[in-house]
Amino acid sequence: MAILLIHTGGTIGMERTKDGFAPRAGVVEDAVAALVAAGRTAGPVDIRRLDPLIDSAQATPHDWSRVARTIHAAHDEYDGFVVTHGTDTLAYTAAALCLSLPGLDRSVIVTGSMLPLTVPGNDGDANLFDALWAAAGAAPGVQVQFAGRLMHGARVRKSHSQAFDAFEAVPTQAPPRLMAPAPGLIEVAEHKVGMLSVTPGPCAELVAHAAEICDGLVLRCFGSGTAPDTPELRAALDRAFARKVPVVAVSQCPEGGMRLGTYAAGKVMRDTGVIDGRVMGPEMAFAKMQLCLSQFDDFEARRRYLAKSQCGEMDG
Repeated sequence: MAILLIHTGGTIGMERTKDGFAPRAGVVEDAVAALVAAGRTAGPVDIRRLDPLIDSAQATPHDWSRVARTIHAAHDEYDGFVVTHGTDTLAYTAAALCLSLPGLDRSVIVTGSMLPLTVPGNDGDANLFDALWAAAGAAPGVQVQFAGRLMHGARVRKSHSQAFDAFEAVPTQAPPRLMAPAPGLIEVAEHKVGMLSVTPGPCAELVAHAAEICDGLVLRCFGSGTAPDTPELRAALDRAFARKVPVVAVSQCPEGGMRLGTYAAGKVMRDTGVIDGRVMGPEMAFAKMQLCLSQFDDFEARRRYLAKSQCGEMDG
C-alpha cells in the first residue's frame, strides 16, 4: 500500500529555537523513515513537502488549493494520502479538502500534533503512525486522525488549545467526501468572507460595514438560531441581501447546531434571506463560503449550494 504524505508545516515538524518553535525541514521526513525502516507502516511512504513550510496560523485558501492540487495530481498513483498540518487551522483545511476533491476515491487523513516530534513525550509519533495506517485502510474521504480517533473531516473542530485530545467531531453516517462520477478538482480563490458573532446588544454597524465590503458572511448566532431583532441589524442584513452577499448562520454552541424558526427571535434572519447552516461548524461554513464564491456567480446558485449538504457537513 503506497502512501503519499504531504507535509505543509505545523507543530509536528517544528523544533525549538531561541524565538520559540519553528518549522524545520527533515523532522517529519526522519520520523517517517524510522517508521518505514522498522516495518511499522503498511507499505512504502513517499513524502512531498510543500515549501515554504508554514505555521498553520498563516494558512490561507491558497494553501488549501496547494494541498488539493497535490492530491488530485497524484490520485491514481497512491492508495492513500496523509496531510501533516498545524492544528490551529487544521479543521479549515480538512473542510476545504472535503469540498475541493469531488469524486475522491482514496482516503485522505489530516493529522498534526500539539507537541513537535523533536520534543520528548510528544503526541506526534502516535498521530503520525495512526494516520499512515488509517490512510492505508480507511474508506475514501477526508478524515482527521488525532489522539487515537478518526473523525469526519467536514465536521471536525479544535476544542482545546493545549490537550493532546484537542479535536472533536459530531458523528454522522454521511461520508466525508463530495460525490461525483470521477475524481476532480475545484480550485478555490480567496474572497472577502467575514465571520461575525452575535452578542448581547450587538454592534450592528459592524454587520452593516461587512455587508458593504464582503463577498460573503458567516453569522455566528446564539443557541439554536437567535439574534437580537433590532432595526439596525435588520437593515444590515437587508443590505447584504440587496447586494447579493450570501449570509449563512451557524450556532455559537459547539454541539446541537441550529434550526432557524425554532424561536421568534430568529425571525430577523428568516426575513432577510439568511441561510440556515443547521449543524455546520464555523470552520466548515467559512470554507464552504469560499468554495461557493469560487464556483458560482449567480446569487441564487450560491444560496442553493450553501443550503444543501455537500459532504455530510449539514446532516443531522
